[in-house]
Amino acid sequence: MTMAPALIEAARGRFDKLIADRGYDSNAIRAAIQAQGAEVVIPATRSRKAPIPYDRDAYRARNLVERLWCRLKDWRRIATRYDKLATNYMAGVFLAASLTFWCN
Repeated sequence: MTMAPALIEAARGRFDKLIADRGYDSNAIRAAIQAQGAEVVIPATRSRKAPIPYDRDAYRARNLVERLWCRLKDWRRIATRYDKLATNYMAGVFLAASLTFWCN
């Protein structure tokens, strides 16, 4: 959570909607996302007195991405990140994702 504002700032202009789980529910993170004009899709923690509304359908779609990464981590090359270059790593991710989609 301490690195979230720096990551949000580094991704300026690259997203319209930021989806995260309850662990990232803080006023500072919400303000950083809204300052970029993006929609915040973070459910409120149970400790908030007044829950903040969010797009439930978009939050549920987050599950698809998490399941994809779970399947990709079955590939040792992706799980251990042996590649030194980001382009080679992403090529392996795309190849594994294609094979996973095609075989299932």
